[in-house]
Amino acid sequence: MGTIDASDLLPADRLQTAALEGEVTQLHRGDKHASEGDTFDIENTTFEVVEVREERLGELTDEDAQAEGSSDLEAYKDRIERTHDLEWDDDRTAVLHRFEPVS
Repeated sequence: MGTIDASDLLPADRLQTAALEGEVTQLHRGDKHASEGDTFDIENTTFEVVEVREERLGELTDEDAQAEGSSDLEAYKDRIERTHDLEWDDDRTAVLHRFEPVS
C-alpha cells in the first residue's frame, strides 16, 4: 500500500473531476496502475483503491460502464473503440481499478 499520483490512474482531468463528483468509481486500464490499498488525492479528497483485478472485456456489464461514466455498455464500447482506436474484443483483458473516497 502506498500513495500514487491521481494522474497515474486517472490520466485525464475530466476523469478526475468525474471521480470527485462520484460519476466515476472505477476504471479499466490495459495494465495495472495501482494496488489494493493504494491511495491518491484529488483536490483535498483522498481516494482508496479497493479492488484491482484482471478481467475479460466480455465480462463487463452495464453497471461497469456506468461506474466508468458511460450510460451503458454499448456507449462504453463505442467510447473505448473511438478513444483508443481499436476494435472491441470480448476476449481481450483489462485491469479493473475500483476506488472510493475516504476523506
